[in-house]
Amino acid sequence: MAVSIERRPAASARPVFFLLLAAFAFLRGVAADGPASEETPHRRFEYKYSFKGPHLAQSDGGIPFWIHTGNAIPSADQVRITPSLRSQRGSVWTKNKINFEHWEAEVTFRVSGRGRMGADGLAMWFTAEQGLDGPVYGAADQWNGIGVFFDSFDNDGKKNNPAILVVGNNGKLVYDHQNDGTTQSLGTCLRDFRNKPYPIRAKITYYKKTLTVLINNGFTPDKEDYEFCTKVDNMVIPPEGFLGISAATGGLADDHDVLSFLVFRLTEPGQQPPPPESEIPKEEKDKYQEEFQNFQQELDKKKEEFQKEHPDVQGQPIEDLFESVNDREIRQVFEGQTQIHLEIKQLHRQLAMILDEQRRYVALITEEVTKKGTAVESGQELLPRVAEADRLGAAAPAAGRGGRHGDVRDHPALQRHQGASSPGQEGRGEPGPAQRTESCREGGEVPRGSPDAFLLVHHAFHNLRRGPVGALLLLHHVQESTGSSGKEVLLIVSNARVRL
Repeated sequence: MAVSIERRPAASARPVFFLLLAAFAFLRGVAADGPASEETPHRRFEYKYSFKGPHLAQSDGGIPFWIHTGNAIPSADQVRITPSLRSQRGSVWTKNKINFEHWEAEVTFRVSGRGRMGADGLAMWFTAEQGLDGPVYGAADQWNGIGVFFDSFDNDGKKNNPAILVVGNNGKLVYDHQNDGTTQSLGTCLRDFRNKPYPIRAKITYYKKTLTVLINNGFTPDKEDYEFCTKVDNMVIPPEGFLGISAATGGLADDHDVLSFLVFRLTEPGQQPPPPESEIPKEEKDKYQEEFQNFQQELDKKKEEFQKEHPDVQGQPIEDLFESVNDREIRQVFEGQTQIHLEIKQLHRQLAMILDEQRRYVALITEEVTKKGTAVESGQELLPRVAEADRLGAAAPAAGRGGRHGDVRDHPALQRHQGASSPGQEGRGEPGPAQRTESCREGGEVPRGSPDAFLLVHHAFHNLRRGPVGALLLLHHVQESTGSSGKEVLLIVSNARVRL
């Protein structure tokens, strides 16, 4: 039987092996046919429709090949479309129209604010005309084209924001602000793009009349970690248009910062992309050439003026007086290393302070634990007294209404410190908790630390288990009479395991 059991898996494994082999061959054939039909298009970067740092803005505050309006603030590393102030609007738009059929835009941005909620949001545009200012995220309404909206504020109260929407318009529709554009959106996805540790990246692709939106959620520094957001098929847009990005704030405000806007021309496989020279008109090319010549002439004049004002350096090449690219890179490397060294030293100081503070906390906690351990050991000395109380309570005769340890009034401790009860009271039956408490109060003070005081408390709780209020009053009276602390009395009760 052992041999047959070992051979059965081998026999049954053969069909499974052939099945897996056939599936692998099928998948390999599909993979071989896939690239032929789904080959990726050719991408070419278009600098005239893009911007990025570190030298984003010019000396006059403008962006090459772009215009900015409203409250937009260009800087060397980014463009702040709107600052975190109320009722702000801003936008940036390309100066020239895009005249190619397929394109892809990669936008890197941050939306950050102090509040849990922000407003209003940010939008990316492809429109037939520049929407320089308006109520739709800082751009004009009734646009002809498409807009990809990053909506921060929940206007309709349906708790479906922050969200990303794709809204198309033929130039006649008015944007539905009250419903956050959900009645007009062609595609949407819920993504929280506020206050992320890394910049958000959006990739918008228009290829073969299909618009696709991919999002990098900003949780990782990986630039290619995109996830699918939405897709719109059979989408017709104007053949030429401007690219833009806008933002707006309302009663709530966020900083809307765009770090880069990169545009790529997409060419179908098998087609040759047009040469770059054919895209620049002759008039524009002549204009750039003339500007370059004028700049070169001004530079030569400044060189001559500098040599006249500084005759002592006429024999030296002027280029040696300026920092070369290699020298600047080396200087930046050394400056960066120095800064890193200073930061590490600061972190080391902070870590030493934290460790010192931790040592003090540990010392204080150890001291408190030692004190509490001493208190517990002193409390353990009370246990023999509780055992003595149990022994005496078991020997006492039962009285009252079925008490286990007899009436507390019959205990010698109570008789010695407060006197015995009168026969008239015994004839009327067992007194209630309030009467017992009163009798204890009439008995006078009980010496602190007296064994009779502990016996009194122990038997009183056993006898008064049916009257919690009276027991608590008696406990308070005994605490005042004996001068004992509340912890000592509670320790007696806990060790006696009394249940009221």
